[in-house]
Amino acid sequence: MKVKCGVDIIEISRIQESIESLGDKFLNKVYTKKEIEYCESKGKTKYEHYAARFAVKEAAFKAVSEGVKDKFAITWKDIETINDENGRPKTEILFLKNSKIENVDVSISHCKDYAVANVTVLFK
Repeated sequence: MKVKCGVDIIEISRIQESIESLGDKFLNKVYTKKEIEYCESKGKTKYEHYAARFAVKEAAFKAVSEGVKDKFAITWKDIETINDENGRPKTEILFLKNSKIENVDVSISHCKDYAVANVTVLFK
């Protein structure tokens, strides 16, 4: 077994500016339909949630990039973070669904200015 982790931090204002200036073009390039629905349901704090999911995508990429032959084959939407029935974030790496990944664990936090994510991947 092999354990790899990745971490990312992002300024929420960067994601907010991208969404406000590029709109659906940015959202549909980076986020899955489920992620957009979840973030949009958060009202005034939606940008914090978008930023947190962006940080997860970056952290997940860092965690799996060593094992990927062509890092450009992974798209933003290949990494999806949704919440389970108890509200805990759960991340799937769709690009590598049939690979040797045994488990993906994610931790997300955000405040007024920043969002951070840590992703740990357990390979068989």
